[in-house]
Amino acid sequence: MSEVLNAAVGSDSPDRVRQQALNWLEAFEAALRTRNAATIAALFHADCHWRDILAFTWNFTAVEGHDNVAARLAAAQQRTQAHGFHLPEGRRAPRQVKRLGIDSIEAIFEFKTTDGRGSGIFRLSTAGDAQGGLKAWLVSTSLDSLKGHEEKLGANRPIGSAYSRNFGGANWSDMREAAVAYADRDPDVLVIGAAQSGLAIAARLNQLGIDTLVVEKWPRIGDSWRNRYHALALHNSTDINHLPYLDFPPTWPRYIPKDMLANWLEFYAVAMEINCWTGTAFVQGEWNEADTRWTARLKRDDGSERIVRPRHLVFANGVSSFPLIPDLPGLDDFRGTLIHSEGFSSGAGWEGKHALVLGTGSSANDIALDLHSFGAKTTVIQRGSTTVVSINPSARLNEALWMEGSQLDDADLVVSSITPNLMIEAYKAGAKRMLELDKDMIEGLQRIGFKHDMGEDDTGHQMKYFRRGGGYNLDAGSSALMIKGEIGLLQFDRIERFVANGALLKDGTIVPADLLVLATGYYPQQELVRRTLGDAVAAQIGPVWGLDAEGELSNMYKRTPHPGVWFIAGGLPQCRINSKYLALQIKATELGILGPLPNHPT
Repeated sequence: MSEVLNAAVGSDSPDRVRQQALNWLEAFEAALRTRNAATIAALFHADCHWRDILAFTWNFTAVEGHDNVAARLAAAQQRTQAHGFHLPEGRRAPRQVKRLGIDSIEAIFEFKTTDGRGSGIFRLSTAGDAQGGLKAWLVSTSLDSLKGHEEKLGANRPIGSAYSRNFGGANWSDMREAAVAYADRDPDVLVIGAAQSGLAIAARLNQLGIDTLVVEKWPRIGDSWRNRYHALALHNSTDINHLPYLDFPPTWPRYIPKDMLANWLEFYAVAMEINCWTGTAFVQGEWNEADTRWTARLKRDDGSERIVRPRHLVFANGVSSFPLIPDLPGLDDFRGTLIHSEGFSSGAGWEGKHALVLGTGSSANDIALDLHSFGAKTTVIQRGSTTVVSINPSARLNEALWMEGSQLDDADLVVSSITPNLMIEAYKAGAKRMLELDKDMIEGLQRIGFKHDMGEDDTGHQMKYFRRGGGYNLDAGSSALMIKGEIGLLQFDRIERFVANGALLKDGTIVPADLLVLATGYYPQQELVRRTLGDAVAAQIGPVWGLDAEGELSNMYKRTPHPGVWFIAGGLPQCRINSKYLALQIKATELGILGPLPNHPT
């Protein structure tokens, strides 16, 4: 074994690579059994990284340095009793790759714990080892299922509908009608929002046997996409955007139009037997400590109200909440049409008219592009420096791990294995390459006075998304039109105030406007919590989204500082990946495996 572990990483045969990976994995399991930190540390490089999602720590945990990693693994192993490590058949075989500039052997493995089954990856290299030893510089471990509560998939699928045991009779439609009515029961989980995040977590919870009701304020599932501006399409590839259990058809376009996605979400809810009340707003929730349930007040479009008493609330209505209307000088004096970007539907009808779009993020640029395509005389107003990235090729660099030819679950595992600090390094390298690819576009924008940046630490648009939910434009063509002067650019600091017929500049010039679109973003999700659960609960939970002290997304996909409150948001890949982990935590809470965080009130 020692000979194989000390072998150099080179252009070895697949069998040789597999044997090297297998021998390291066997040594790792043997070291874990000893629960001796020094024995475990010997298998890792000094500056190694461990990423755990629920399997050992029941949290999203990142640890760096072989002494720290070994100590945490040794301590956790007493409870976790991880065993049965193996290289699984049917998943991507161990192979030689270059990750973050390091030549590595990368392997997917599976294992068992006292709680269930897990999977992970490890990367081995000789880099930095004086003896040329083959050691791990990254290991990830993730919980995939709970023992005795596995998802009803494949050979484990149910004989009939998931609801047949609760609602007798042979007719599926009758059972579904009874299930969604909640006439004689309360849901275990109330999910607020029926877009990709709400439907993903509901589908996962259904597979774990947790009675889940989704409420959606719009009349139809998918309306949160359907009602957005006419020309909207997704800015990332269909290949990475599938929802749990049900992929998009292979015939679909690379960038899905918003109405196509909206209709798919409606279909998905039916196919996944998701209980959803449309035209229903979550108005207020009150926590009952005695029976650890929420009293949730729901208001229907017909004016009626319904009280339900779930044990869990899952906020699944996006990174943001309510439209943010800034207090701008003279805005009340403007006599043209004034709308927030949320209310913009199409540039149709504005031909020959003057339009101002306040903002330079993706929504602002897409709206400006749409207005221009309908013949409006459009000007974009820039308030702050913005990261601009071409959708293709630059933004597609972030899809590279999914495009390596692996099955989706394997690619998702690799993506979720990265620690926060390594993610920053990866995005720095990606942003540097994006600058090269977009050099002509960026220089053209700067020539016309556009303020451009690549983030506070040169990590580009993706870290801006995680940190603040905006501040970037995935460019669909508006930049080229600005450079050519077909779409105007106006810096906000040139504006004295808004007036009845447009924007009065400091030099006395008036930029005319019949339409002013405020693409000024949204209040953070914490504002919705404050309005529905109260100031005290919002303060206790704290920020939602953005990065916490550990570099993780604040309060997302995991236990929060208040029992029974959970959050899920993000793009389709994030929702697909993290809905599994969120559902497992809710199920573990229901089973009594997972208790509240230590700082929860008692």
